[in-house]
Amino acid sequence: MTHAERRAPTASYRLQLQPGFGFAEAADAVPYLAGLGVSHLHLSPVLQAVPGSRHGYDVVDHGRISAELGGEAGLRALAARARAHGLGLIADIVPNHMAAPTPLHLNRALWQALREGPASPFAAWFDVDWDAQQGRVLLPVLGDRLGVVLADGGFSLASNDGPDGDEQVLRYGPHVFPLRPGTESLPLPELLRRQWYRPAWWRLAGTELNYRRFFTVNDLIAVRVELPEVFDATHALLLRLHAEGVLDGFRVDHPDGLADPRGYLRRLRDATGGAHVVVEKILTGPETLPADWPCAGTTGYDALRQVDGVLTDGAGVVRALRPPAAQATAAALRGRAELIRPEGDLDAEVARLVREVEAACADDPARSDHPAWAVREAVAGLLAAFPRYRPYPVPGEPLPDADAGALRAEPDESLLPAPFTATAALVKQLLLDPGSPASLRARFAQTAAAVAAKGVEDTAFYRHHPLLSLNEVGGDPAHPGVGPEEFHGYCARIARDWPATMTALSTHDTKRSADARARLAVLAELPEEWLVEQAAWSALAPGGGLPQDPDAEDLVFQTALAAWPIDGERLAAVALKSVREAKLRTTWTDPDPAYEDAVRALALSLPATPEPAARITAFADRLAPYARVNTLGSALLHLTMPGAPDLYQGSEFPLYTLVDPDNRGIVTFPPPGAATGLAAEKAALTRTALHLRAGLDPKADYRPWATPSPHALAFLRDESLLTVVTRLPYGLERAGGWRDATLTLPEGVWSEALTGRHGLTGAVPLAELLGPLPAALLTRL
Repeated sequence: MTHAERRAPTASYRLQLQPGFGFAEAADAVPYLAGLGVSHLHLSPVLQAVPGSRHGYDVVDHGRISAELGGEAGLRALAARARAHGLGLIADIVPNHMAAPTPLHLNRALWQALREGPASPFAAWFDVDWDAQQGRVLLPVLGDRLGVVLADGGFSLASNDGPDGDEQVLRYGPHVFPLRPGTESLPLPELLRRQWYRPAWWRLAGTELNYRRFFTVNDLIAVRVELPEVFDATHALLLRLHAEGVLDGFRVDHPDGLADPRGYLRRLRDATGGAHVVVEKILTGPETLPADWPCAGTTGYDALRQVDGVLTDGAGVVRALRPPAAQATAAALRGRAELIRPEGDLDAEVARLVREVEAACADDPARSDHPAWAVREAVAGLLAAFPRYRPYPVPGEPLPDADAGALRAEPDESLLPAPFTATAALVKQLLLDPGSPASLRARFAQTAAAVAAKGVEDTAFYRHHPLLSLNEVGGDPAHPGVGPEEFHGYCARIARDWPATMTALSTHDTKRSADARARLAVLAELPEEWLVEQAAWSALAPGGGLPQDPDAEDLVFQTALAAWPIDGERLAAVALKSVREAKLRTTWTDPDPAYEDAVRALALSLPATPEPAARITAFADRLAPYARVNTLGSALLHLTMPGAPDLYQGSEFPLYTLVDPDNRGIVTFPPPGAATGLAAEKAALTRTALHLRAGLDPKADYRPWATPSPHALAFLRDESLLTVVTRLPYGLERAGGWRDATLTLPEGVWSEALTGRHGLTGAVPLAELLGPLPAALLTRL
């Protein structure tokens, strides 16, 4: 199939491939998904990953399609069946990192780099600061200090091992390491000193690691895809499959980790002849996607925030669920700062930036006499305060205005004591100067992305959670809710600037699925009642809840409600992950067993103890009518707003999943007609909207449509498709319902597609239009 014959997605369906659901199972689902009305299947990463991987982002071989998923033959068979049903394939690609697996020889490129050192042709693949460890790569894999491991006989030599079974190797437990040629016969202590790597106690990773990671994940090592030879080597297979018509487009994972996202996207565009590409770019607040990025748009977290926001009563959150703005902002700043303090999880990344600054100043006497500690404080201060994910420096170019303004906005005197403000000014100037070393500017940007992701989403969002549905990737809990005018403004801008962008409500990375958030959003409309309910649950729970940590108790209660009914083990797993991410009373690396036992006991008790279980069930039933309105309204907004909607597997039915791995299970497709109640309503709405959207011009105009009530939201697409949804349903009920409010339809005669009503014209009572269903989709006859 030529590029000219390919079409951009009108809608896609994300399948989370894994052992047990590979290409063959996806092919079996093709007739169902084609009937649903999507135009493309959106596949999680397809390259060879660590054996047993449930997500595929831990690639070990860019030259092979995953054997566990069915290999290249299986992917081609899936593509052929999809094509026969009119569907294309979008593949998720991972340019930022590869796995540093156990055993290491699963990643041949990394194995050879560690065996041969900086002279290896593969050494340039990986983002390593070789000088920081005297020419070696720190591998933080030992369970104790090196001396203890040596004394205990933890290392051994083995023959006939390695990727081809023909090498002598070093072993430590399940770990296998290559040996530098010529060192095989040395005494063990000397042999260890002579390797191109340094096996080290795992606790040294935060402070001494000298390779860039994906965030703080030690076994995902960053790849220097900015080098043309590395791009070519890591993309050759996917580009060939695109050229041959097997793949139609790509989702780019974590572009914020790349040294030059724009340059990467330009290279990908040139290599594919302009394939459809969307990027997992997290936009913060009013931030927009850089206009010079050659792609179709984002993967949709910005749309998620808008849809959730316009259906959430922000005033209710502010009124009763703890004033969020100042607390949320402070929690985010604390979360960032803790990561980059000395001995914090990203201390090693900050230390590398300090070395970059020192190298940039080394030959310039005018930039001397700036102590390393002051440089470190200045770097850390700028990282903690940067208001978005990261800046976007391009070698030899000034920073974009918004990025430069954000850096300049932090006053130097707030970073360092008065005698050292010149150091802060120096660091800032180096980052702003297009003539500064490209590696310094890029490294700051890459580190800023890790600080934002881990400090805010994976720390602050688990600490401050007046309403958990606000604490989503790309969310802004300091500013809860989105007004209709802001929503319409966003949609109009997307229709104008990024009409083919992906939109999403649930993904493999959302902390709570769309319908779980839709239920929680009701709490913003009755916050006082929710606070009373929480107190009752706490009193009924064995042990009186979690009196030693009311914030964690609140998190457990909201999580339980979001996914109710929920198995106790499933709730406990999410609760423990949440309090470890919060890093207040326990952490992944230094758990507090007594505290974790208390959290686990509370989570297990809620579904298992009759009194709290009955009370939670009754409250979930109380919310159900309003949650139904939010579920159907958010689905219809998602399916008809500008952009191409991406449906996460199973989300055409009500889906109440929580943070990964809970949300990455194998999807099952029910037989036709099996759904009832809300499941049948959502499935029918999804199918109807997708089939109507398939005939809509992707560049169709967007026009807000006036409604007589703040509880109705409407917009017109291409003058032929009118979406109307109910918002804030509890408030609507308290106001007495729609009463005699009428919606004036655009000129002409209209049909309501979700219920099959025809001949609608002029002024239509909202009680009649939104009575059978709280959402309506009208087409002009």
